[in-house]
Amino acid sequence: RQIRALASIPWSIFGATWILRKLRPDVVLGVGGYSAGPVVVASWILRIPRALHEQNVIPGITNRMLSCFADRIYVSFEDTRIKAPAEKIRMTGNPVRKEILSCSQSSPTASKGPVTPENPFTIFIVGGSQGAHRINTAVMAALMHIESKDRIAFIHQTGAADEDIVRKAYTEHNITGTAKPFFHHMEKHYRKADLVICRAGASTIAELTVLGKGVIFVPYPFAADDHQAVNARQLVSAGAAELILEKDLSGKLLAKKIEHYVSSPEKLATMAVNMRKQARPEAAKAIVEDLYELANKKF
Repeated sequence: RQIRALASIPWSIFGATWILRKLRPDVVLGVGGYSAGPVVVASWILRIPRALHEQNVIPGITNRMLSCFADRIYVSFEDTRIKAPAEKIRMTGNPVRKEILSCSQSSPTASKGPVTPENPFTIFIVGGSQGAHRINTAVMAALMHIESKDRIAFIHQTGAADEDIVRKAYTEHNITGTAKPFFHHMEKHYRKADLVICRAGASTIAELTVLGKGVIFVPYPFAADDHQAVNARQLVSAGAAELILEKDLSGKLLAKKIEHYVSSPEKLATMAVNMRKQARPEAAKAIVEDLYELANKKF
């Protein structure tokens, strides 16, 4: 299969060249993934200005290979490990949806006041669009160790496979929990959350920095080059997040962390402030403006 894929590259570049000749774009932006390769190379052949956007600290293999063809490289972290001349690189951050940007205006970093049954400490758990079984399992195991049951509420994106068992666990432990396989309006739940427990993908991190939310990252351990853990450590080193590797994740540990933040709102508030310091809410604007400049530049 790999040999067949390699053999198809010249044909893919030829096809991309034909499409670009037909479309005649002013600039080409590659955002990673194997499909970007032939298009960026074709734009280089045709002398069309070209740029890359790298979302993670550790670039994917496509962007690593294409960096020598790019006129500009937009990165999301100061420590992005891409080999390219400094004059090519622009620190822009990762664009986030307008709904998240709007939500950030009403998502204060300060504590919402004393935690009570009427004003519960709300935890938003999301393991990606398909959920994360390992996180779901740890949360269910944590419920029996949580002492502040009447002062905590969970909002939990479980994925389709675990929805019923997670909902049942909240009921059995008499803990308020909304469990659904998928949430279409994430901004609504981010707004309610005091603490987020999630993976450490680049888009998730960008959203959380803009919102200024305290977070416990549980990186996906099988991500290429372990890039989610590397992403998360950037926020941990800034005092903006906490990291639990999946191999260390347990119900007892998770319950301990939750109780810690319920009883120490000032630490959560500090984490949230530090998170917002990492935000790049103007990322999309910065990229678009630079692409206009690139398109008008003569090489």
